[in-house]
Amino acid sequence: MALYLLLQIFWLATTLEGLASQPQVTTKPGCPDKCGNVEIPYPFGIGDSCNIGVGGFNITCDDSAYDPPKPFKGELEVLDISLVSGLMRISGDVSWMCYNETGGVDSIFTSWVNLNSSSSFTFSETRNKFMAIGCDTFAYIIGSSGRNFTSGCMSFCSDTNSMLDGDCSGIGCCQTSIPKAFKRYTVDLDSDNQHQNVFSFNPCSFAFLVDQNAFSFKASDLNRLNRSQTIPVVLDWAIGNESCEIARKDATTFACVSEHSTCYDSTNGEGYRCNCSKGYQGNPYLSGGCQDINECEENHEKKLCEHNCINSPGGYHCSCKKGYKVLQDDERYCTKKSHEVALVLGIGLGLLFLLVGVCLLYWLWRERKLIELREKFFKQNGGLLLQEKISSHQNFAETFKIFTLDELKKATDNYHESRILGQGGQGTVYKGILPDHKIVAIKKSKIVDKAQIEQFINEIHILFQINHRNVVKLLGCCLEAEVPLLVYEFISNKTLSHHIHDKSHGSLISWENRLRIAAEAAGALYYLHSSTMTPIFHRDVKSANILLDDSLTAKVSDFGTSIFAQLDQSQLAMLVPCTRGYLDPECLVTGQLTEKSDVYSFGVVLMELLTGKKPDSSTPSKEIRTPLMYFLLSMKENRLFEVLEEQVRNEGEHEQLMAVAQLARRCLKLKGEDRPTMKEVVMELESLRGSYEHPWNPENHEETEILLAEPVQGYASNATDEYNTDSHFVSAMEIATFQLR
Repeated sequence: MALYLLLQIFWLATTLEGLASQPQVTTKPGCPDKCGNVEIPYPFGIGDSCNIGVGGFNITCDDSAYDPPKPFKGELEVLDISLVSGLMRISGDVSWMCYNETGGVDSIFTSWVNLNSSSSFTFSETRNKFMAIGCDTFAYIIGSSGRNFTSGCMSFCSDTNSMLDGDCSGIGCCQTSIPKAFKRYTVDLDSDNQHQNVFSFNPCSFAFLVDQNAFSFKASDLNRLNRSQTIPVVLDWAIGNESCEIARKDATTFACVSEHSTCYDSTNGEGYRCNCSKGYQGNPYLSGGCQDINECEENHEKKLCEHNCINSPGGYHCSCKKGYKVLQDDERYCTKKSHEVALVLGIGLGLLFLLVGVCLLYWLWRERKLIELREKFFKQNGGLLLQEKISSHQNFAETFKIFTLDELKKATDNYHESRILGQGGQGTVYKGILPDHKIVAIKKSKIVDKAQIEQFINEIHILFQINHRNVVKLLGCCLEAEVPLLVYEFISNKTLSHHIHDKSHGSLISWENRLRIAAEAAGALYYLHSSTMTPIFHRDVKSANILLDDSLTAKVSDFGTSIFAQLDQSQLAMLVPCTRGYLDPECLVTGQLTEKSDVYSFGVVLMELLTGKKPDSSTPSKEIRTPLMYFLLSMKENRLFEVLEEQVRNEGEHEQLMAVAQLARRCLKLKGEDRPTMKEVVMELESLRGSYEHPWNPENHEETEILLAEPVQGYASNATDEYNTDSHFVSAMEIATFQLR
């Protein structure tokens, strides 16, 4: 009993960390706040309606068998509870094994504790130690439920003189740490010589898990340790099994309800706990439970301030008597004011007002300059020319919007690089999201010179006159920036070139879809050649300028190099920036640009659809340098099916494939007069599809509602091809020479 009394006295002197300074415990209204001498703070409570309701926080107060009453958590006696530290101390048992003089076991008791029914509780690895006492002792602790482990220590001695009080390093006493996050343990004891050599002064071995702050070894414990005594064991507790971040999302179950409370994750297993914020004390688990600490009153003897201490929510501040001011370096102390302070203050305020005035004037001047600069850019970017071109179109304002620079900056996240859809020699295309969540493509030119501006205005003028379901739609423009910007609808499925030549997508386009796409693109070009008020030549027809939406509907795009047929021949003879492999050889030889130039380029697209080869890729023959020449040679030698793409060869009918190839061959004739018109191309393609529909039927001219998508190749004019006069000329002349053989 002597050691038991010593343990209890030591326990009272070394209570849980923070428990002595813990504020008065608060509970739910109408619920008892104590059981005997033990305070029961919420989320714990005596009775189902007085605790938080989950995780084993219900406390039973036994007043029938004990006087004063004792609190129990299940079968475990509760010694105290700390809200600040998130700890609970319970009463644990001591395991022992005693021997007789002959080495036989006289008596044995093995202790164990099981917390499995309490999901929110684990044994504290920071506060508990596993200890063994004896001079011939092996002790083991076996943990499970959460983390499985076995640990232990051994203690030996030959007499009591070799032991030192307070020393538990293996001579008469040994100890070891425990891991975190386990809920059940048992204790086992053994001996090397059954205490026969030390029986006279130590007949028994003892082992137990104990709060390390509540036990200090003494040599006299070998004889006076009481078998029936209990020792304190510390538990960590937490709310639920979620972190603060997750639990905070559900306000109906989040436990940190006090206004001035903070949440922190449990350090020993799952769940979280609450504490009052700095400068507050009380119960963070109750609404209004955290109250402001009056630092001035609680620290009155420490004299926080030299003159006056003024309490404030969550803290305090100091003030000085009249004629004094607080020191800048330490506000706790005061110093006398000087007459210079008012003068310095006046000068400081004057300088402040002057600075504010200068900043305001600068801001007004900068705003004025910004307005003038935007007006300058508007004129420089052809705004007056654009207004002149569209003045005759009354319905233009209903379908075309003039965007401000701020609107497009916001739509593109200030032209962030993550919004880039494509880049090329003439500009960059960005993905934009308008305030109504509509997705658009915004084209920003790189070069700002007279020729580029005329090309920019030319593209606007062409596009706002075009109203065809297979032509990409222009939605608006912005002229306030140094570089002009165009806003297009957003097509959702990249380019025809991507789907033909990208191996991961090539198999997705069937021959039926290829034939339909060719017919739709041809219909759009025929519409440009003959259905608008002034015929338009595209001048850069290629698979990279045919966009596809989600339903694989074709959209002809990129009109930055297009030209009206009414221009004089000197303008038509200019070398067009067409892509290598698509340029009409006759244009280079004669200097004449006609609608048949677009027909020639479309013939190259047909060759791509049939063979799956890029016009500038390699060929199996060393003599034939381009796929286009190889295709024409195969046609001439009746070896067409050797160059067709495997999927096309497997899906298409023999006669149909031959007809499309013959059409492509006619489109690629050296002389423009020998080529068919786009109208003839459309009619033949539709006939081959078996459902001819007039390409400029008014029913097909409704404005498309499909949003623009990612034009990775070719959405920006010449986005992936650099213009090279020599390479164009050589490629075109090679084909011309081959056809003249």
